[in-house]
Amino acid sequence: MDDMNNVPADKMTCLTPNDKPPFKFYPAEKESPFFLVSDHAGRMVPAALGNMGLSAAEWERHIAYDIGIREVGEQLREKLGCVLIEQVYSRLVIDCNRAAGHLTSIPPVSDEIIIPANADLSATAKQEREEGVLHPYHREIERHLEARDIDGTIFVSLHSFTPEMKGQKRPWDIGLLHDHDSVSAHILRRLLEQEGTLCIGDNEPYILNAQNEYTVPYHAAKRGLAALEIEIRQDLIQSEEGQREWAERLARLLPLMWKERKGGIAR
Repeated sequence: MDDMNNVPADKMTCLTPNDKPPFKFYPAEKESPFFLVSDHAGRMVPAALGNMGLSAAEWERHIAYDIGIREVGEQLREKLGCVLIEQVYSRLVIDCNRAAGHLTSIPPVSDEIIIPANADLSATAKQEREEGVLHPYHREIERHLEARDIDGTIFVSLHSFTPEMKGQKRPWDIGLLHDHDSVSAHILRRLLEQEGTLCIGDNEPYILNAQNEYTVPYHAAKRGLAALEIEIRQDLIQSEEGQREWAERLARLLPLMWKERKGGIAR
């Protein structure tokens, strides 16, 4: 029987003292409106969970992490000189873009692959992952946002998506996801269209809302922060060349988007 009510929350953790902290923080190097987060950048696993019953090949797949987005995010942060906070543990341990208790927070199956370590978890085991990984990551984001000027900040969540899901090809090169702030996404979309041949998704391949996702609604919407979520197709950023190309493109266009947004020129 679970006895979690008698255990302090800060002791309910899946991490040991030898495990890495659940996030990596890159401080701003200059004044910048951009606040970058990357929920699925890493694929580490707490020592207690081993390989979670998966093969080495499965840990290379998109089910474990957002392929290529860590490299894009770190290069983008370097070019913009802004804050970046990365999640370092695999989304299979716990998905940090889902609220605690969400049906897909700790998936027993991902893209038709059974995750043995996630089967029939007790309430205690789930809370250990929430307290060890999910909540510390989001508390770190909260801590840094609290010191920010709301009007002078745009919250940018970085992700990548698999080119094919359940047999369906996904044609978009990049998807711009938005909910409470459609203005930022629409300006960036127009700027990306000027690049020429890009296929750009508007709330594709996913829809951003508080039911489906957590990070942007929880941190940005409740504060009234300008925000958008960027999804880049993974085959475009698997190589160093592709990672560099997309980091350079976003480092060039995001400041233009922000300047236009603050100038009230959006259309």
